[in-house]
Order: sequence, then C-alpha cells, then structure tokens
Amino acid sequence: MAQLIPFAGHAPRIDPNAFVAPGARLIGDIEIGADASIWYNCVLRGDVNRIRIGARTNIQDGSVVHVDSPKPGAWPGHPTIIGADVLIGHLAMVHGCILHDRAFVGLGAIVMDGCEIESGGMLAAGAMLTPGKIIRSGQLWAGRPAKYVRDLTEAELAGQAQGVAHYVALAKAHAKAISG
Repeated sequence: MAQLIPFAGHAPRIDPNAFVAPGARLIGDIEIGADASIWYNCVLRGDVNRIRIGARTNIQDGSVVHVDSPKPGAWPGHPTIIGADVLIGHLAMVHGCILHDRAFVGLGAIVMDGCEIESGGMLAAGAMLTPGKIIRSGQLWAGRPAKYVRDLTEAELAGQAQGVAHYVALAKAHAKAISG
C-alpha cells in the first residue's frame, strides 16, 4: 500500500482515477490528476513547497520528486509543477522545476531547481539539467551537464504520445492486479 502522509497542514490529493503503486510515499502538498500513475517506490515530498502532477503523467519506479524551499525574505522557492502527458523514467530525480505538458525525462536523469522542459522537450537518460536551464519545445538534451543535441523527429514525438497511452493502460492493469 502507498503511504500518504499529511505534513504542515497539507495532505496529498489524488484523483480517484490515478494509480499510486504500493511502496510509493507521498508527503504534504501534492495534487495528482486523472489517469496519472506514480509507480513502485517513488517518493514525492511536497513538505516545504507544492507538487502538482497533471493528467496521464507517469512517474516511474524509484523516482524522487521534491521542491525548493522558500527562503527568509521574498524568495518563494521553486515548487515542482508537472503538466499532463509527461513521461518520467525510472530512478529520475525531479527537483523544484517545471515540466510542461508532454515533456520527457529519461531514466536516471536529474532536473534541478529553476529548470523548465517545454512541451515535447526531452532530457535523455542519465542526463543532468543544471539549475535554471530551459529545454525548448521539441529539443533533445543529453550529458552531464546536459546540452542541446538536436531537434526531435516527428516519429520520436509520436513515440512519446504512445508511451503515455501505454502507461495509462499499464497502470489500470496493475491497479486491477493489486485489487485482486
């Protein structure tokens, strides 16, 4: 069973059609949209800022989503805002950033504070997007630190859409298997 932990007056809010796998831990100010999926052993910690996850987004096994804290004075910190139809690969780390609709974060990739991945942008597996960088729509970035590599093809962008549909269906199958 997933652990849903209230913190500082906020409790995770999950759409009834979303899938949160056993072993996942969701803490604090988190909202998860319809048909989204949070897979096994993920940690989403909205303890010092908010996390928002759009419809049909999937966060795959072992990933960590956290936020940047507000600082004394005027600094509001960075929430983590993840749009709809986003693919986040296994063991990714997503921290204090914005992932627009249809963004892609590869296996084991790191997205740091103040970063943005625009719609259709892709961060390759194992890459590290350093603070404040922006991946523009349709671009592929790779490396540590990540740098622009090339524009994505129409086939690659279509593949991302197929991946979203695959994970929505797979989440429903896992939910059914778990409920027995």
